[in-house]
Formats: sequence, C-alpha cells, structure tokens
Amino acid sequence: MTIPAILDARRIATDRLETRVLTCGDPAGMPVVFVHGNLSAATWWEETMARMPAGYFCIAPDLRAYGEADPAAKVDATRGMRDFSDDIAALMRTMGIEAAHMVGHSLGGAVLWQFLADYPGNLLSLTQVAPGSPYGFGACGPDGTPCFPDNAGAGGGAVNPDLIALMQAGDRGEATPNHLRNVLNTYVWKPPFVPERIEEILTSALAQHTGDQDYPGDFTPSDNWPGMAPGTLGPINAMAPVYQSDPLGFIRTGARAPILWLRGADDPVVADGSLFDMGTLGSLGAVPGWPGAETFPPQPMIAQTEAALAAYEAQGGSVERVVFPGCGHTPYLEKPAAFDEALHGFLARHG
Repeated sequence: MTIPAILDARRIATDRLETRVLTCGDPAGMPVVFVHGNLSAATWWEETMARMPAGYFCIAPDLRAYGEADPAAKVDATRGMRDFSDDIAALMRTMGIEAAHMVGHSLGGAVLWQFLADYPGNLLSLTQVAPGSPYGFGACGPDGTPCFPDNAGAGGGAVNPDLIALMQAGDRGEATPNHLRNVLNTYVWKPPFVPERIEEILTSALAQHTGDQDYPGDFTPSDNWPGMAPGTLGPINAMAPVYQSDPLGFIRTGARAPILWLRGADDPVVADGSLFDMGTLGSLGAVPGWPGAETFPPQPMIAQTEAALAAYEAQGGSVERVVFPGCGHTPYLEKPAAFDEALHGFLARHG
C-alpha cells in the first residue's frame, strides 16, 4: 500500500510480534502511539499523523491479527485485550520508548483501557476516539455483567458470515449491503461522507486476518439466545465482556494520565444502541427470538464509558470530553480540522 511521502513504513520484530509500523516526525521528538480499531490498520491514521505539529514522533503499528502483522501470531481471546496491550508495551521497549502519549480508536481504545491498567507509568496522556466500553463489546447489562453466564450473543458468532465470505474473497464491490465497502460507507463514517483515500482504507480493511482463529474467530454453541457464545481465539472474541477480567483496572491501579474522550454524536458502532450489538438488533426485530430488555438489554456503551471516566475523575484523574456534531465513528477522518484542534491542544497542555 502506498503511504504519504512524509511517513515511513518498516517491519519491527519484538519478543512478542513482528509487524508493520508506520512512523512520522523526528525520532527525537515526543512520542505519540496511534492504535487502530477493528476492520482497520495503521493506514487509517496516516493523514492524522502527517498533520501532527513539529516536535512529535508518531508511531502506528498494525495490531496482531490485522494488516501486515505476522499471520502466525494469534489473539488469545481469554486474555481479553492483554495480548494487544502487551504487544504495544513490547514495541515501545524495542524502540527504546519509556513513555508516550497514546491515541486509540474503537477496538484500539479498548486496548488502551487495558494498557492504562497494566502499564500506567508508560502513558503521558490518553486520547480515546470512539473507544469500546471498558466492559467489552456486546451482550452485557449496564454494570458490564454478561446477559448470560456464557456471554451468549457476544464474540465471533455475532459477526455476519456473508461479510466474512466477501472479505475472504477480497471482494471490493458494493453489490449488497454486506460488502465491506458498503459497511464502511454506511456505518463507520456518517453518510454521505467518503474518505478521499477510500481505496487505500478499503485495502487495509480487507487485510484483516480472517478465519476461525482470527476474524471473526471461533464460537461455542449455546442454549441461550441467540444460540452462540464467544470462542477463545481472535480479536472479536477478545472484546467479549466475559473475558474482561478487571474492566475498571485502570481506576484501581491509581493511574493518573490525563484522558481526552472524543466521539461523533451520530456514531452507530459504539453507542447506547449500537447496531452491532445483539441486544439492539433483537430489540429492533432484526434477530428473531429476542428474550426482552429485562434479560438481554442493548448495551449502554456510552453510559458505561461515562460512568467509568466519572469514577476516574473522582479518584483524581483528569478527563476532557468533546462530541463532534454530524459525525460518525471516525472523527479523525470525518472532521479532521476539529479533531486536530482538540488533539493538538490536548497534547500541548499535557506535553
């Protein structure tokens, strides 16, 4: 894939993972690590990195199971986000970086909740862009408890198999709603917006590692609605609430990194009624047999994150919040000027 001339792409091997890493800026500058989301790769951060002010050294790796990361490296979903978190820590050690500003999007934000808990001394600040809830993604109630003990309705079995088949075929078309191009243009950014570099972004999304060990991962048959529970491999299973062993660990460790929470007002992906959550789909009649809101409510993802950040503030942490009107799941692509103003100002205040 081509990248803006200002960026550099290299392969870096750590004691955990070999992957492609994009860098930009002065290696002697203040490090900023960008962590991409699901159906994504470091490519999605390229313009954001290229627009960063002088004095920063930007770093964006392809996560395990994504992009050009070693395809033999699998995600142990039973560890929740810890494989990803440990990979980032290993990359920083290999690059000789003790502490950095961190920016995470979607799944990448979920990874950074875990990183903040596991490596609080290695963050200078944390910018969360439409992050997954600290409690995980799908099939859980307001307090993060799975709707069923086996967390049925979350994980790999909840991903549309038609989408997976089209991705595995490398299909770049838009003949059906299940084509990846249509999924991105309908749900990830708010229509009618389409990124200028949609072809490069689509290529990087299609580079997602697919299969029972990757995306969407495996699943377990369940007697509970909707009939499948998380398996043990792959990033989607890793997001299942049942595998988040200490969702609020970043509060309990006494972390103090300042946090900036950025999100689009019209995000349908990470929302209190996410269109990718079985509770929401069941309530809309899109998946038959829904047992009702008392048993299986839509996950209140925004409310969960707000409650967690309020608790972080109560124990001495600093949190800033920005909501972009008319924006979907990718503020850094959809509203670059407003996004840069928020991010650059935040970094300057906490440099």
